[in-house]
Amino acid sequence: MDQLNLRHLYYFWVISREGSIARASEVLELAPQTLSGQLATFESALGGLLFQRERRRLVMTDLGRTVLGYANDIFALTGELNDILRQAPEERPLTLSAGVSASIHKMIAFYLLQPAMKLPRAVHLECRTGATEDLTLGLKRNELDLVLTDRMPSMDEYGAFTVHPLVGSSISLFAEPKMADRLRDGFPQSLNGQPLLANATDAPYFERLMNWFSLHGVRMNVVARVDDSALIKVFGREGEGVFAAPTVIRDEVCRQYEVEHITSIEEVKDELFAITRGKKLTHDGVRAICESEFSFPSE
Repeated sequence: MDQLNLRHLYYFWVISREGSIARASEVLELAPQTLSGQLATFESALGGLLFQRERRRLVMTDLGRTVLGYANDIFALTGELNDILRQAPEERPLTLSAGVSASIHKMIAFYLLQPAMKLPRAVHLECRTGATEDLTLGLKRNELDLVLTDRMPSMDEYGAFTVHPLVGSSISLFAEPKMADRLRDGFPQSLNGQPLLANATDAPYFERLMNWFSLHGVRMNVVARVDDSALIKVFGREGEGVFAAPTVIRDEVCRQYEVEHITSIEEVKDELFAITRGKKLTHDGVRAICESEFSFPSE
C-alpha cells in the first residue's frame, strides 16, 4: 500500500473490539452492508484476510492479529491526544526539547533545567546530550527548543542564535581522602607529578585549568581521559587520581562519591550558556531557564 487508510483501520479495530459486524455497525452508525464492504476493501488493499467466517462468527487470522496490535497502539495514542485537546490550552502539557552539551556535569544540567520543571503547567521534558555543534544544528532545524552549553557558538552560527549567559562557577579539585589530605599542603606545587583524571569531552574549563597549571609551573601526570563525568569521579574515589569539577556541586560530589575537596581555583571558571533561536522567548520552559536566578545547593 502506498498509503494506509486510517478510516478503514479504525473500522477494523471497532469490529475486532465489538466481535461482530452487526454490533460494530451500531457503534459506528453504519449499515452492516456498508461496513462489510469497507472491511473487504481494506482486506483487498492489505492483500489478505483479517477475519475468517466460521459459523457466523468472525475468527481473526494471523494477519488480523498483527494489524490489531498496531491498531491498538495507534488508537490508544489517538485517545490520549483527544484527552489533551479537550483541555484548555493553558492546561495542556508543555513539551520542552533541550540539548545538553556532553561536557556539562549532569548535576549542573539538572539544576539548569529544574526551573522549567517547576512551572505550574505540566512539562514533558525531552533531553538530548551530545557535542555542542550537533546540538546547535538540531536547534537550527527546530528539533530542539534550546541548547545548554559551556562554550559559545562559532562566529558563523552566532547570528542565527541568541546566547543567554547563565550562572557560572569556579573549578575545584577532588581526590580520595588520603590523597586529598596529602595534596593540600604546599598547594599547588604538591600537585607536581601527581596522577590527573582528564575530561575527554574538550570541556573549556579543563583547558583553562591546564593553562593555570602551566602558569604556576605545575606538571601533572594525565593517567586517563574519560568522556563521562560520573566515571571520572568513580576513578577518583578509588584513588586513581585527582579530578576537577565545578565548585557549585562540591558538596554533592563529596557526598555521592566519598571524596574530599582539595581546593577551589577561583581564577578558573566554568561558564555556562543557553542558546535559543531568535531574541523573543516565547516558550514558557525556555523563558524559565534563561531568566531564572539560579541557586545551587552548595552556594
